[in-house]
Amino acid sequence: MKPTLQAGASSEFPFRVPAEKTVPHLYPEAHEFQQMPTVFATGFMVGLMEWTCLNVLAPHLEDGEGSLGIHINVSHLAATVPGQTVTVVAECSKVEGRRVTFHVKAHDGIDLIGEGEHVRMVVNWEKFEQRVNDKAKRARVAGITRKAG
Repeated sequence: MKPTLQAGASSEFPFRVPAEKTVPHLYPEAHEFQQMPTVFATGFMVGLMEWTCLNVLAPHLEDGEGSLGIHINVSHLAATVPGQTVTVVAECSKVEGRRVTFHVKAHDGIDLIGEGEHVRMVVNWEKFEQRVNDKAKRARVAGITRKAG
């Protein structure tokens, strides 16, 4: 990671919520989710927060680097309906080597809908992919992988 990333770096990201980002679409195979209201799902809100943090990090990464979410602690405070625009603001609050901490807030134009902390670890993609491939091999040998479905 380049030494240019400092606390205070931030990004704002607006996203219009489609029906496909509501609770029933989070895990369509889960009957329990199908019974819930058609509002912006917490899982999609978290993903939007991560996406905004990626936007903060992008100009500070070296070629071949990326980042992985390693911790999230956020509240989901209010419901958002399809068609509303959620704007996430992510601000870098701490840089500790490859570990980067963000304060995140999401607002839907009416309410603050979520707020908290997200931590990402900057990694070398080639090394990370090698570890994942090694794990997949160990899983196959152990007979614990199977087709999804």
